[in-house]
Amino acid sequence: MPVQITSPSDGERLRRLRNIGIIAHIDAGKTTTTERILYYSGRTYRMGNVDEGTTVTDWMVQERERGITIQSAAITSEWRGYQINLIDTPGHIDFTAEVQRSLRVLDGGVVVFDAVAGVEPQSETVWRQANRYGVPRICFVNKMDRTGADFWRTVDMIRDRLGAHPVAIQIPIGSEDQFAGMVDLMNGKAWAFPEALGTNPQEIPIPDDLAQQVKESRDLMIERIAETSEALTTKFLEAEEITEEELRAALRTATITGQLVPVLCGTALRTKGVQLLLDAVVDYLPSPLDIPAVRGTNPDTAMEEERPPDPTAPVSGLVFKIQTDPYIGRLAYVRIYSGVMQTGQMLQNSTRDRKERIGRLVQIYADKRNEVSELRAGDIGAIVSVKQTFTGETLCDPIAPIVLEPIDFPDPVISVAVEPKTKADQDKLANAMQRLAEEDPTFRVKVDTDTGQTLISGMGELHLEVLVDRMQREFGVQAHVGRHQVAYRETILRKTEVEMRFVRQTGGRGQYAHVIVQFEPLPRGGGFEFVDKVVGGAIPREYISPTAHGIRDALENGVLGGYPIVDVRATLVGGSYHEVDSSDMAFRIAGSMALREGVEKAQPALLEPVMRVEVVAPETSTGDVIGDLVARRGQISGLEMHSLGMQAVKGHIPLAEMFGYATNLRSTTQGRGTFTMEFDHYEVVPEERARQILGMVARR
Repeated sequence: MPVQITSPSDGERLRRLRNIGIIAHIDAGKTTTTERILYYSGRTYRMGNVDEGTTVTDWMVQERERGITIQSAAITSEWRGYQINLIDTPGHIDFTAEVQRSLRVLDGGVVVFDAVAGVEPQSETVWRQANRYGVPRICFVNKMDRTGADFWRTVDMIRDRLGAHPVAIQIPIGSEDQFAGMVDLMNGKAWAFPEALGTNPQEIPIPDDLAQQVKESRDLMIERIAETSEALTTKFLEAEEITEEELRAALRTATITGQLVPVLCGTALRTKGVQLLLDAVVDYLPSPLDIPAVRGTNPDTAMEEERPPDPTAPVSGLVFKIQTDPYIGRLAYVRIYSGVMQTGQMLQNSTRDRKERIGRLVQIYADKRNEVSELRAGDIGAIVSVKQTFTGETLCDPIAPIVLEPIDFPDPVISVAVEPKTKADQDKLANAMQRLAEEDPTFRVKVDTDTGQTLISGMGELHLEVLVDRMQREFGVQAHVGRHQVAYRETILRKTEVEMRFVRQTGGRGQYAHVIVQFEPLPRGGGFEFVDKVVGGAIPREYISPTAHGIRDALENGVLGGYPIVDVRATLVGGSYHEVDSSDMAFRIAGSMALREGVEKAQPALLEPVMRVEVVAPETSTGDVIGDLVARRGQISGLEMHSLGMQAVKGHIPLAEMFGYATNLRSTTQGRGTFTMEFDHYEVVPEERARQILGMVARR
């Protein structure tokens, strides 16, 4: 239900606020679209170019060198008197955490599609993430000027591959090199963009050859929109005229509730259609007042509570990103859901139950900052120099504590060993890794207890390459980097029961713990479950939790190769204790020992990450591509036409077999092939292959 605000001025401010993100597959044109939005809204006076490295949002050295977005960048702009807080997100799957944390705090999204490629693998991933957080979306079919561009094919793919309900509210005038503009089906006006910068769209007559298609498309649009409104359904069935205002209001409601997804078209690079996209953002995407009040848990009562986007309510905000700025220190990006956050205020980090003083507050403009005295409900900004708050944690009024839903991030699937060259580099490396781990929740650091090596883990080869580059440039670390290693896991394949006693007598007070634990496998992706089935007080309640902690501790190092153990349920069914000698530590140790013995008895197995892969290659090379993937232990799941003369091969392939694949694909397809991959699931490694892997681990 829409939220009611008591103050008229605050209500109007919130009504005119849009918190949106630009999300898409890599190379669909997100950053170029963002640059055009900034130019047309008056925030910049020169259009940035990705290829020239002059964009506002891709400000990192690594982003400008590679021509890709690595970190999400926040921008505040204005259009038609509406404030638009916009976040440009990465498209590469290795940086999916940036997309997830942005979607968690946004009210709406613009999903950009390449008109030639249509719905691509990462498009599906970001769409699922937006579904999970309930983010209303509009679609922008970009690159309509490219050879092979097909607006209607892309609309069909949005329906078929994403399970969405797209409704075209524009149709293109021409395509490929004949693309001239679009017809707005809401008012029947045709628009062209004769100027090189596209600054002043020009209304033109609808081309004669499009008149019939415009009529049919508009009738279909009206029917789709009318189906979402009882009042309009009645009008439609009785053949009454439905006004443009009624259509816009009904489409806005349908978009916010997820019933429909408006689809627009254009070419951001050639400056056609971006102003109409901005109009659609204002007209159809929600303000903070249009979405349900955020919900969370009161840490004192464990009861669910909500916070409306009202500045008079108790303050609450979610920190969704940590960034280290070389000039002003540690920045915490925050979305304010309720109340007013002010400089000098003492707030509670309810996730950690710690106090945090708010120093300076800033509004973000990519890598630039604008200092402000307060952030109000609905705002997105940053806090300078927070010390004890991290990504996904809640800051709130100590008198009215609430813990908002945190952000879940995927586990890393690939690692490399990093060895500092000198003692000075070792100290720098430790500092760099701490800073980077605070910024990036998908970056993990682990010291191998057997070899003493420092292992850094991430979401893919590019992710680790960028992290190592940042260590060298930003933190001055000189280090040797090893070969990529797969992040294997261990699990069990059958059920077993273990009885474990931990007894130590040392002359004084001893240690005693006795536990009986059943271990059984969970489905893939099940993680770890602990179940307490102790009856009759065989183990006092205060020792149950230490036992669970002990089992969790032991999950970190498996019995086969020292890899983390996953997909296991541990059920504590019995045991005994000693009134004097039993302690938390004794039961923690007993739990840890029980886990190791249980795993050894329950047929331990090695798991490897399997990636969902899509290879786009010329039709003439498809056979060679499929043969190569099968030779890499791949399972082909589908083959479909991608664009003119190109086919998409889909399948699942173990990550271990995909290292160096880009070079191989270039050779196979004379440089025309491309591929994308993302983590899909873990799978048991074949026995012979597992022996080879574990043999290499033993030799290390």
